[in-house]
Amino acid sequence: MSPDNPDRPWRGALFGALASLLAFVAVAEVPPAKPAGPPAARRQDLVEPLHDVAIADPYRWLEDSGDAEVRGWVETQNTWTRQALDARPGREALRRRLADLLAIGSLGAPVGRGERYFHTRRDGADQDQPILYVRQGLLGEDRVLIDPNRLSADGTTSIDWWFPSEDGRLLAYGLSKGGDEKSTLRILDVGSGRGLDDAIPHTRYASIGWLPDGSGFYYTRYPAPGTVPPGQENYNQHVFFHHLGDDPARDPKIFGEGRRPEDMLHVDLSPDGRYLVVTAFEGWNRSDLFVKDLRDPASRFVPVAEKIDAIFQGEVVGETLYLLTNWEAPRYRLFAVDLKDPRRESWRLVLPESEAVISQVTVAGGRLVAHVMRDATSRLLLYSLEGRLIREIELPGLGTVWALSARNNVAEAFIGFSSFTLPPAVHRIDTAQGSIAKWRGVTSNVDLSGYEVRQVFYPSKDGTRIPMFLVHRKGLERTGRTPTYLYGYGGFNISETPEFTREAVLWIERGGIYAVANLRGGGEYGEAWHRAGMRDRKQNVFDDFIAAAEWLIREKYTDSDRLVIAGGSNGGLLVGAALTQRPELFRAVVCEVPLLDMLRYHRFQIARLWIPEYGSAESPEEFR
Repeated sequence: MSPDNPDRPWRGALFGALASLLAFVAVAEVPPAKPAGPPAARRQDLVEPLHDVAIADPYRWLEDSGDAEVRGWVETQNTWTRQALDARPGREALRRRLADLLAIGSLGAPVGRGERYFHTRRDGADQDQPILYVRQGLLGEDRVLIDPNRLSADGTTSIDWWFPSEDGRLLAYGLSKGGDEKSTLRILDVGSGRGLDDAIPHTRYASIGWLPDGSGFYYTRYPAPGTVPPGQENYNQHVFFHHLGDDPARDPKIFGEGRRPEDMLHVDLSPDGRYLVVTAFEGWNRSDLFVKDLRDPASRFVPVAEKIDAIFQGEVVGETLYLLTNWEAPRYRLFAVDLKDPRRESWRLVLPESEAVISQVTVAGGRLVAHVMRDATSRLLLYSLEGRLIREIELPGLGTVWALSARNNVAEAFIGFSSFTLPPAVHRIDTAQGSIAKWRGVTSNVDLSGYEVRQVFYPSKDGTRIPMFLVHRKGLERTGRTPTYLYGYGGFNISETPEFTREAVLWIERGGIYAVANLRGGGEYGEAWHRAGMRDRKQNVFDDFIAAAEWLIREKYTDSDRLVIAGGSNGGLLVGAALTQRPELFRAVVCEVPLLDMLRYHRFQIARLWIPEYGSAESPEEFR
């Protein structure tokens, strides 16, 4: 599990506990008697010195998830948990309602290639995973291209990523089994639905750059186990080139030799096949960007931006690289870089930094479509290629643009949009006219008209002004006794914005308040906001979250007996710290897939990728 994953698949699991929380917190006015304590865990007498400090680690033995004793401990804990939760009155009715809400479908924004449009959709309770569809033309009929639900009996096979060729004739895609994210790259003939023989393993988090004629592609790949020291197969990503039909083991290595093993690489090829762009990310706060002119056999990768403590990402249109960066601009700005002269002094400023954070810019039909964020909500702006504002596109409400796709030679763009009280829908933007129209939405019979969304601001411990969203029934009376579910994340430059959360509907249907705090460490106000909550400033995130709880109590929305906090992954670290520092402040804590042992987290799986965000106990200064 990776904290950088924007989809954060564990997010739904947070609300799998909602039925139990409602039974424990919201159903009873009088707090119920506590169940008997959970089974005790064995403690070992283990003390180790680290930088001259004695560190006691009595539960080190639980690190080995494959050990028989550890598996037995987990099973015993699960049995106790089931006994405690299943006996709660009303829980089965809540579970059934939660299942109904989770059956509400999902959809993705279409990607156009050639005359075809590709998009994902999940319809109803019968589908565990989204299906990838293709249609011929904008108004054509959807045809199933890949249905992962048919690939495993337990419904845990999923599509990790997919990239159609420029003409829409072929599709590269990766599948995961059981959530392992260890993709194998495969190729599909879109017209016939027939799979080609090409299969490339170890393509976790792959990106693909197709040649214009579809004869091959550039791609990213990790090393095979056994070719590097144990554990290193989760790092050392490189860029390769594959010609269809060739043996992948002989694919030439194009980029990545000599770079940091933890670098994450992204590859993109301009639609005309001339310029290959490679972006090398070091964590979530800096990247290098290189361009190679493939028409020049003697060309090497030219560093457009290298060894600068900032993020750079770009899109090539013709011979211009549109470069979005937070270099000397924490809320981002956009440059146009002439690839015949990519020196920094020759960059042309197109969109300057403003009060809003520029989240994404893409070119569609000779115009710039910019998704910007102000106070953690989305706005969509249309500009000329020179940076002249043409108009703001009116969005359906206060909410989030969660997807933006476009082609630079077609005057259309697609956005995915939702809010706390607006189920997901995809809208088509006519960039020539500046108009917006709904393309497709999910089917839902949930009546959200009786709910309201408010954005409030509160002071953190150091006085910093923090925004928070509150969702509840209209006309809520502040009695100080309303069950409240407070969610937070606060890290990895990820913004917590208004989105439709099926599971949260269960909470507010029964009179609860759903609260989302926009903590430092996220990207809501740009890179300065992010850096104020990472590494040695991580306590700011915990302070922001604790202050949110205190504000909710002080303003008589709830009290400590009715306040639940929740978070997963990096958010699991957050609620673990909040519980440790202020245990009296909360009634219940939902802590999912957390990082909690911050002295040893980097030793496991892919966690060394997170050192730029957290630091490492291997460093004496960062240890302290």
